Amino acid sequence: MAGARARKFTCLLVWKLDRFGRSLVDCLNNIRFLEDHGIRFIAVTQGLDTDIQNPASRFLLHVLGAAAEFERSLIRERTQAGRLRYEQDHKAAKVGKSVQSRSGKNLPIGRPKRIFNREEAVEMHRNGASIRQIAAELGVSLGSVTRTLQSQSVCNTVL
Repeated sequence: MAGARARKFTCLLVWKLDRFGRSLVDCLNNIRFLEDHGIRFIAVTQGLDTDIQNPASRFLLHVLGAAAEFERSLIRERTQAGRLRYEQDHKAAKVGKSVQSRSGKNLPIGRPKRIFNREEAVEMHRNGASIRQIAAELGVSLGSVTRTLQSQSVCNTVL
């Protein structure tokens, strides 16, 4: 995409559309990005060409766009249903007994994974402890310590 931004090429050729992105939505967003930068996209085995002179290919691109929107809706629906089911199972005290979360951590929805004393982290930093030392001592990630210190306006350094 950086090469497209810099206009280092005028046409991008791929074997199949699914080799161009993680999902149909991702592919279509990338194709739109290429079009916005004046770059032609061709998927050789599927006859997909974003050239303005090829109406059949443009039609196929619109059909794929509709399919991508449908796919996005299905994913959202399944995610919401799974989350609701897990919340219901957690409220019914089934989680950890007859129901396991996919992560295996069996935490309630929205609960932080690790609770730690943020004031202790700030105090340790004021006493000269490094971010790595604080994280190891409190058993949390470097990012958690960094965010805590930055939110307390104590630390503006990058690891």
